[in-house]
Amino acid sequence: MRRKGRLLPLTVTLLVLLGVSPGQGLAQQQPGSPTPFGKPNAATPNPGVDNTAVPATRPVGYLDQTRSEVLARNGIAATSNPLATAAAERILLQGGNAIDAAVAASATLGVVEPMSTGMGGDLFAIVWSAKDKKLYSLASSGWAPKAWTAEYFTETLGVDEVPGRGINSAVVPGTVSGWDALLKRFGSMGFKDVLEPAATYAEQGFPIHERMHGQWRSSVNTLRQDADSARTWLPGGQAPDLYSVFRNPEMAHTLNVLRKKGRDAFYKGEIAEAIVAKSQAAGGVMARDDLAEYRSEWVTPLSTEYHGYDVHQLPPPGQGFAALEMLNILDVCVPRLGFDLAGLGPRDPRYWHLLIEAKKLAYSDLHTHNADPKFAAPPLDRLLSKEYAATLCSKIDPDRATPLEVNGSDLGGTVYFATADRWGNMVSLVNSNYSDFGSKVTIPRYGFVLANRGSGFTLDADHPNVVAPRKRPFITIIASFITKDGKPVMAFGNMGGGTQPQAHAQHIINMIDLGMNVQATTDVARFDHSQSNDVTSLDAYLFDLVGPRLQEMGHQLNRANGHAGGYQGILFEPDPRLPEPILPSGRGERRGEAYERPVNGVYRAGSDPRKDGHAGGW
Repeated sequence: MRRKGRLLPLTVTLLVLLGVSPGQGLAQQQPGSPTPFGKPNAATPNPGVDNTAVPATRPVGYLDQTRSEVLARNGIAATSNPLATAAAERILLQGGNAIDAAVAASATLGVVEPMSTGMGGDLFAIVWSAKDKKLYSLASSGWAPKAWTAEYFTETLGVDEVPGRGINSAVVPGTVSGWDALLKRFGSMGFKDVLEPAATYAEQGFPIHERMHGQWRSSVNTLRQDADSARTWLPGGQAPDLYSVFRNPEMAHTLNVLRKKGRDAFYKGEIAEAIVAKSQAAGGVMARDDLAEYRSEWVTPLSTEYHGYDVHQLPPPGQGFAALEMLNILDVCVPRLGFDLAGLGPRDPRYWHLLIEAKKLAYSDLHTHNADPKFAAPPLDRLLSKEYAATLCSKIDPDRATPLEVNGSDLGGTVYFATADRWGNMVSLVNSNYSDFGSKVTIPRYGFVLANRGSGFTLDADHPNVVAPRKRPFITIIASFITKDGKPVMAFGNMGGGTQPQAHAQHIINMIDLGMNVQATTDVARFDHSQSNDVTSLDAYLFDLVGPRLQEMGHQLNRANGHAGGYQGILFEPDPRLPEPILPSGRGERRGEAYERPVNGVYRAGSDPRKDGHAGGW
């Protein structure tokens, strides 16, 4: 049941055919009494659970698409929070470029979505430079304190794995260094300008959005275990209410210190002193030189060709190569097994079976080999070759699910966003605390948490990802970019821990094989397979459609809501009839034709309804 490469609308087919009410089986709470204007109260903290109305349909295109793509020519941003999108737009309107806007969005998300990201986390970015007409990749994930050895954890702390929270889960933060590296290489503004929106939101307060509210509430008990976290994040001892205004004046102070003093304030100055003092007080071993000697790294992106397009990812210790390997397996093995993904379509259980099986194989290699390449370089030339993919085809049974070869962890709490400007610069950026509120350890007087990325290490001495001083752990966050014939096509990504590579591959297939637009790809159902327990979560209506058959094929399934992370994407549609942009000559006065002429084409952006955000441009 396919129509011109698109899914038939779920509203008019799946719900009718299956007899499933849109609210049936989806709510995690019992319905309460309806409240005017959807305002929550003690009896009904999530008023949306009462809504059993049938979804609307659009008059054109994919009928269940949540919104049109956002189109713009002067500048555009797609983030998981409207305030961050607005911050990026503000910088672009002031004459800043896509890199300036990306840093502004990142800083703002650390304020308004503090469970997901912040100054204590990690950052990766892929930048398309309009001037150089090429891609650049920045890796800014934190490294382990020099005192971190396997013996430190097993003997001194008496544990058999790196903790999932607390000070001994926190590595040196990479975010602020990443901001600085991006601005110094490609930006036209400095910290003073681009951090101003975030500082203002932190000082004046910001409203609590629906999705964020749910995440905040789920972290209350663990935040209470650190006095500074409880004081900072739990006003009145609880998560802030939905639609309430939350202020973080200590984070505003931190951002203003950075605006005045720059990167060194964080890694060598007063903020570094506060981080070390908190570490010592909490029983950690982070030292001043662990911070002072930290540097971000410009690295070479990885890529593979998929159906005429080049898909780019960041190298290890990020997990991006798993997305590329998954695409290679599908590209090579699906035809050999006698199938075609577009021909099957996403209403056929075999379509999902093939994707899940390819994912399991790619992630088995991921969890076997991924590590900091300075310590143990994964064999990427082999793993990312089409020839290697061909050797894996025999491991896919077209009729039965195959048990996992290698297990691995799948945690995650992240933001992903994209920005683009009138000159053709595009940024794909991911920024993360790992778990919600990271380590749950907050730096007093500065109002931010440290990420718990250290829990990405293993204590297995025979594994390439074993913990070691100044080593970067296995990190889940990835950013992606698509090019064709050496020209930019799209910046996109999908947040959510182990969800990310498999979701990247699904978006590629949706858009290239199934012909979905930049918004539709995120409005359709996705699968999310867990490498830790071999259970696949399916969006609820997809479960109802294909779940029984997949279970007969041996898949362990979970019927889920809003699963599979959150996507953002910006695609560039060039128009050869339009004149090329005039590139700015430098960091001078932002006036003249270079700041007036729009890009020679159209940006098309989409944003995931599973999150609170949207795309915006002009």
